[in-house]
Amino acid sequence: GALAAALGLALAGAVAARAAAAAVTHLRAVRRHAVRHVQAVRLVGQAQPALGAMLIEHPQPAAYCLAGPDPTVVVTTAAVDVLDRDQMAAVLAHERAHLAWRHHRLVALARIAERLLPFLPLMRATAAQVARLVELHADDAATRAHDTRTLATALVVLAEQGALAPSPALAGLAAPGLGAAGADALQRVQRLLRPAEPLGRLRRQALAAGAAGLALTPLLLALTPALVALALGRVPVG
Repeated sequence: GALAAALGLALAGAVAARAAAAAVTHLRAVRRHAVRHVQAVRLVGQAQPALGAMLIEHPQPAAYCLAGPDPTVVVTTAAVDVLDRDQMAAVLAHERAHLAWRHHRLVALARIAERLLPFLPLMRATAAQVARLVELHADDAATRAHDTRTLATALVVLAEQGALAPSPALAGLAAPGLGAAGADALQRVQRLLRPAEPLGRLRRQALAAGAAGLALTPLLLALTPALVALALGRVPVG
């Protein structure tokens, strides 16, 4: 029993240590990338107080955000040319929602989980699905202050201009500010134009509990031998 408890505690410690090391390494890399990107943008771009964003000269329409010590929203001159004033305001509201809700942290946590447990199919899909969900949440935040059809139209315009190819966004991660692929953009447009009924409180709580249980499963499995030994009184105390 004592040996089983010791092995369980050692395994739990190893899991925790690996998670901490992976988190520190990934977050440092993301922060370093974001800082360098913001510095580059401020060197080549111009601050636009009317937009609340940095404007850079580029032939591809794009709008994205960079989180970190100096949160920044970036738009290209081509985006200003192809979007009207209301569409640009909706797109900027979408990007500011990413920063306000710290979506980059959720994406970072998902990528860390993927690195820790790459052999689990669920973990391999986590980063992509979290990135998709934060885009949907930013859409919802933007449409609280702007017309839903305006944001949907802006998505269509950017997609037609090829602006949904991968570009740096969300703390320097390779994810565009308005969607990662044409299929995602189409789904988002359809969702904006035909919104689904929101989940009830009970279902939201059940989903949150299920997600927490999945996140804690590896640690609980590692602790099981130690907990069983303690429950059976097999570990000397004192």
